[in-house]
Amino acid sequence: MSAPTLRKGTLGTADIAFFVISAAAPLTVMAGVAPVALMLGGIGAPVGYLVAGVTLAVFAVGFTTMSRHVRSAGAFYAYITRGFGKPVGIAAALIAMLGYNGMEIGVYGLLGSATADTAHALWGIDVPWLPVSLAGLLLIWYGGFRSIDFGAKVLGVLLVAETGILVLLAGGVLLDRGGSAEGLSLASFSPGNVFVPGMAAVLACAFAAFTGFESTVIYRREARSPERTVPRATYIAVAFLGLFYAFIVWAVIQAFGEEKVVRAAADDPGGLFFSAITTYVGPWAADLMHVLIVTSVLASLLAFHNAINRYGLALADEGVLPPLLGRVHPRHRSPYVAGAAQTVLGAVVVLGFAAAGADPYAQLLLWVNTPGMIGLMVLQLLAALAVFLFFRRIPHREGALRTVVAPLLAAVLLAGAIGLVSYNVELFTGASTGVNVLLVALVPGVFLLGLLLARRLRRTRPEVYASFAAEPRADTADEPAAADDPAPATTR
Repeated sequence: MSAPTLRKGTLGTADIAFFVISAAAPLTVMAGVAPVALMLGGIGAPVGYLVAGVTLAVFAVGFTTMSRHVRSAGAFYAYITRGFGKPVGIAAALIAMLGYNGMEIGVYGLLGSATADTAHALWGIDVPWLPVSLAGLLLIWYGGFRSIDFGAKVLGVLLVAETGILVLLAGGVLLDRGGSAEGLSLASFSPGNVFVPGMAAVLACAFAAFTGFESTVIYRREARSPERTVPRATYIAVAFLGLFYAFIVWAVIQAFGEEKVVRAAADDPGGLFFSAITTYVGPWAADLMHVLIVTSVLASLLAFHNAINRYGLALADEGVLPPLLGRVHPRHRSPYVAGAAQTVLGAVVVLGFAAAGADPYAQLLLWVNTPGMIGLMVLQLLAALAVFLFFRRIPHREGALRTVVAPLLAAVLLAGAIGLVSYNVELFTGASTGVNVLLVALVPGVFLLGLLLARRLRRTRPEVYASFAAEPRADTADEPAAADDPAPATTR
């Protein structure tokens, strides 16, 4: 009897979109980070989110075009291998593991601190963060252990709840301000409020708010009609996040007024959204928002956990990671061993920070998330360049806009975004220069380690190296190969 595999044809466009939008944690990003963007860039902050969204939409043009030609389960690293060759592809695989693990494991610190803040705000009790984070590890493990459609349903409910409370806030503001003498203002979008010195820092915050949107391709093997559902989910995710973020930040500016919102954000950044929703909706909505921030964090954790598990499964199938990690549960069709290993890794990191007396937010979250965020942005840059290189090597019928203009423009814009984030890294870490240098250097360090691993694999395990990121055979592929699909990846 053949070994069980992931459940094919399970996820539709909406399901995949739920996964990637949930990973971005819209409520947490808005309530936790948007006030910082307002402090730094003033009332022009909504434009920063629009610029980030447009940049990533341009990236998605080439990215989704290439998804019609690459059917490997390796997602980012498979794309990069097609463009740059196996050494860079293997290095990209390690950066992907760093990026997705960093983005998830650090958030367990946020889960602990957000739950403690919620318990104190609602009931006046002090809850230690570590037991909450460890309980979260078990809960997320179980969510990943269950079938992918179970996870999609859970994330769908949680995402509707967290976006719903933000829509409720915006609705209350618009109804009140729209009918008042002051009215509503579009001054946030005027050039004088956009082209200000702090906008560079706003853009850094904005790009960080989209992290994980590109993970749509990770679910290719479980998608229905992946050539259609994956691109659709990608565009839906980036369009929703860009427009929604900009709209909500603009609505909060209207809530306080253009003359007062920056001062309000500076005086109490953590309470800005709670104050607004208390004023325009009611105290009960602020209490509900506290609870939904916790569920928003849980949704983000589950989304990233599922993505990591599928990367681990793909690399185990490649022979790069131990074969044990490639086992799929016979009933739930989930990569359950990879999920268990990722949970253990998360527990080790969380317990290590706790033993060192670290702060769950300022250190566990920010220090672990930052290299993860930069790593995923570097992968986006490499993937954009890989799209251009890939289509220069194969016969195809795609237009120049999709294969030349969009990927090269996206590469330029993403390189600028990485520069902004790296230059303003202290905004994300609050750490010393030495710590910041170390955190940023982790990404090129892991990339170099990947190049060395590729060299070792080529010398000691040539069969693994030769088949790395190869296209699935026609009889096992998710769908028939396109007529102009390339030959298996080069063995450079």
